[in-house]
Amino acid sequence: MSTGTPLLVVGDALLDRDLVGTAERLAPDAPVPVLDGCRELLRPGGAALAAFLAARAGRAVTLVAPLGDDTASRQVRALLEPLVTIVALPLDGALAEKTRVMAGGRPVVRLDRGEGRAAGGTERARRALAEAPAVLVADYARGTAEVLREVLAALAPHTALVWDPHPRGRPPVPGARLVTPTGEEARRFAGGGTDDGESLGAVARTAAELVRRWRAVCVAVTLGRRGALLSQGEGPMLVPAAAQHSGDACGAGDCFAATAAGLLGDGALPAEAVQEAVAAATRYVAEGGARAVTAGPSCADVPAGAPAADALQLARRVRAAGGTVVAAGGCFDLLHAGHVSLLQQARGIGDCLIVCLNSDASVRRRKGAGRPLSTLPDRIRVLQALQCVDAVAVFDEDTPEPLLSRLRPHLWVKGGDYAVEQLPEAARLAAWGGQAVLLPYLDGRSSTLLAERAADSLAAARQTQAPAGAPRPGRR
Repeated sequence: MSTGTPLLVVGDALLDRDLVGTAERLAPDAPVPVLDGCRELLRPGGAALAAFLAARAGRAVTLVAPLGDDTASRQVRALLEPLVTIVALPLDGALAEKTRVMAGGRPVVRLDRGEGRAAGGTERARRALAEAPAVLVADYARGTAEVLREVLAALAPHTALVWDPHPRGRPPVPGARLVTPTGEEARRFAGGGTDDGESLGAVARTAAELVRRWRAVCVAVTLGRRGALLSQGEGPMLVPAAAQHSGDACGAGDCFAATAAGLLGDGALPAEAVQEAVAAATRYVAEGGARAVTAGPSCADVPAGAPAADALQLARRVRAAGGTVVAAGGCFDLLHAGHVSLLQQARGIGDCLIVCLNSDASVRRRKGAGRPLSTLPDRIRVLQALQCVDAVAVFDEDTPEPLLSRLRPHLWVKGGDYAVEQLPEAARLAAWGGQAVLLPYLDGRSSTLLAERAADSLAAARQTQAPAGAPRPGRR
């Protein structure tokens, strides 16, 4: 079932291919690495990847892009058609293909072929654009944005139009709601830069210049691990990434732009859209990036109360990408500063954080009658609202050991008010090479203490409000 405003993605589709293996020896006839156990992985690329990611997030998506009858075009159609409505433009030549040779999770070389370009617009494409409430232009400098430029320019003043530009493409049409260059692209568009071109001050000045030059409402310069800087011409806002990671960032810009375009179409403010887009791109990379594109739904799209299967899928994807899975557990009945500090630290030491959450029955057995104070759906929703939490998995047992055996995290995190030898889960973790670790915990913070303080405050308020001569609470 689709959610949110329908999104139309217009731009240049590509076919992306990874040849993945291990390189542990050199060829006998030349000093070049030999790729053993080679596997071929296909995925949509360019505008097709942006459309795919938006559709996987639950939106109804239409892609307007040049596609022909060549093999690469047919493969892109096959990858998209279960999720995306395709409005094909005529293609002059063969669809562009980009092949990465990957060894040990890192690209060794990239091979490009196919010089196909958009050969013109169509009436069906123009109608689709005219009816779209939200549009993302994913320009990969192969002619699509150019052949539809007049229509896009007419749409910009009254449509949620996001433009993801390319250094070899033309500037975005005036009036675009949001333009999303990378830091390097922004410097090129602005005509170079100084030695401090990567400083935040320089990025802010460049973004402000591009707002004026392009006559855009906003420009969001994406900065990789640093997040994004949003400018409306003055008063820039930095949106930092919740965590740093070392995953495959290929396609993160498409994830960012597609997320922002959909949210602007929903009515979000640019600042809100950019914050969510940074979080979505961060999760995308943590889950394996481009190599996890066909692995199923993103953890960003898991609804409140979703089953533990979604957390299990996330853990498998991160492990497959060579990342570190971190898990933390607890009741999280009244979320307080100690919880938040612990979870933020936990997310910072890995590539994803899964919270193992006690069910209501499990909390009652541990804490007694009257607990939890917050029901399970509310506790899940509050935890999922934290940028540092990638997924939540619920367990009904007294300890999370059975759930941990399914998740198989690399690290199991607890607060410093425990000792590792006191954790019954420590021995279970050792079975797959996992490790229990303690992180600093803020003293004086606990759900029980908060509940007691609230009860004392309520009792004091009742005593203060009791009329003169009335019996005081607790008196006979």
